[in-house]
Amino acid sequence: MNILVLSGSLRKGGNTDLLVESFVKGASQKHQVEVVSVHDYKVNPCFGCNSCFARDDHKCCQKDDMQIVYDKMANAEMLVIASPVYFYGLSAQLKAVIDRFHNPIRDTFHIHKMALLLVGAASLPELFDGILTQYKLCLNFFKLQDMGQVLVRSAKDKGDVKNGDALQKAFELGQSL
Repeated sequence: MNILVLSGSLRKGGNTDLLVESFVKGASQKHQVEVVSVHDYKVNPCFGCNSCFARDDHKCCQKDDMQIVYDKMANAEMLVIASPVYFYGLSAQLKAVIDRFHNPIRDTFHIHKMALLLVGAASLPELFDGILTQYKLCLNFFKLQDMGQVLVRSAKDKGDVKNGDALQKAFELGQSL
């Protein structure tokens, strides 16, 4: 299976990156895994102009790096969303990429499965509620199978994710696929 990980972390070597690395170690034992760090791409927010629906090739009117991401998604069978939690949501850079899925080109993709990796600094029980609601709505809209979630609380400082079993859980999630 070809797995595409979209990582929304802007902090190189931070908690989200460590969680993604652990997931990749587990998943790459049986599958092809590619990680796209969205901070390496210039992707603008969706304008909501719907010009992609009017074009035969469904190209977006914006000339940014989203076409590169679409090309990577075209080869994927599973999508993994990985992000730090910023004010109870995904990182803005990752959200811009996800919003650009509002394009009919998505109907040509072969993605049937999805997983979620989140890292938050707070310990609040409701820390992930907003993101989980959006995740479930995306699963339903795109008719995707949820392959699992690793949700890490209380990881504020770089490396905090090493405390506890989060990295092992991410590895096991990848290995279980």
